[in-house]
Formats: sequence, structure tokens, C-alpha cells
Amino acid sequence: MTQTDRDALIDAALIHVPFEGMNREAIAAGARDIGMDPALIAVHLPRGGADLAAAYHRRGDDALRRILSQTPPEGRFRDRVAQAVWRRLELSDPELVRAGASVLALPQNSALAARLVWESADVIWTGLGDPSDDLNWYSKRAILSGVISASVLYWLGDESEGHAETRAFIDRRIDDVMRLESVKAQIRKLPGAERLARAAFGWVRAPRPRALPGHGR
Repeated sequence: MTQTDRDALIDAALIHVPFEGMNREAIAAGARDIGMDPALIAVHLPRGGADLAAAYHRRGDDALRRILSQTPPEGRFRDRVAQAVWRRLELSDPELVRAGASVLALPQNSALAARLVWESADVIWTGLGDPSDDLNWYSKRAILSGVISASVLYWLGDESEGHAETRAFIDRRIDDVMRLESVKAQIRKLPGAERLARAAFGWVRAPRPRALPGHGR
């Protein structure tokens, strides 16, 4: 078993998704296309369509990570965040996203769906150089996760030329986030606010990268 085998299966299965859906049927068809032993399907994608959807989503995150590293967005910080969210959408195929959303919406996949959106938010904040390592690390990703989720839903239904309405929607949502950050900054200026925050949440720190035996994606 190699990562190359898994990638080949994913590539082949995604071709069948528009016809079969994001499910085991598409994966089985992909396996037949590349002559893979059907017994290996459960090794590479044990959760079937959910794993295929996750693999497709994470490919987009990996591509965005490279883009933000090589050609980071410019301008005001709010513009950079908005550009990063838009770039993430540009890396996606609407038909595959719809199919993936259908399987990830199932109750048994809700935790995975939430984790995937969180990972996208983390890629954006990290790629833009977010220095936070306290409670803000979590709050920024939680808020941006909501922006990403709403933007994807809007984008999927947007028929405007060049998805101009989606771009405007993202801008509005980011403006809302920036206003919230401004309010938080004002609260922190109140007498005793920092002391109370440290007492309540001073122990919170962003997770540190670490190798976990057997930890998969």
C-alpha cells in the first residue's frame, strides 16, 4: 500500500462522482478503471464516500496552502482574508462540492464535516501569518469556519457572471468579522479586562504540531 495507490484511486473515483455520486459505487468504478483489487478499497477509503469527499476537500486545502506561500494576497488584512476565501472556492469544482456536501451532511459524518471546514480556516489563518497562540487562535478559526461554510452555500447557488455576487457576499461576511474583532479590541481596553481574560482563559494555547503514531486523515 502506498500513497500513490490511494491518490490513483481518488483520481479515478472522482471521474465517476458526477454520474454515481460521492459514494462507494464511484469508488468501486474507479478501482475497476485502474485495475485495483476491490479488497484494497476499504484500506484506502474505509468510510467510502465520506473519505473520498474528505480527500477531495483536503486536496483543495493543500493547493491553497501552496498558493498562500508562493503568492500571498496583498492589501488590507480584511482584503487578504477575503481573497484567501475566494481562492479556496476557485480551487473547487461545484459539482464535486455538491456531491461531497451531500455525503458529509449525513449525521454520522457531521464531525468530519466540521473538522474539514476548520482545517480550511486554519490553512487561511496560518497562511496569512496569524501569530495568535491563545484563545484568539480558536475564536478566529471558529468565526472563519462560519464564513467559509456560508460562502460555499452561497457560491453553489450563485449564477452571476464570474460569481461576482459570491465575491460581494464574502466581502460582507469578512466586514462582519472585522467589526467583531474591533469590538473585541475595545473590550480589551476596558479597565481590568485583560486581567479577567488571563484569569479565565490564560491557560488556553494553540495546539502544537506533533507526530501521532497511526494518526491518519
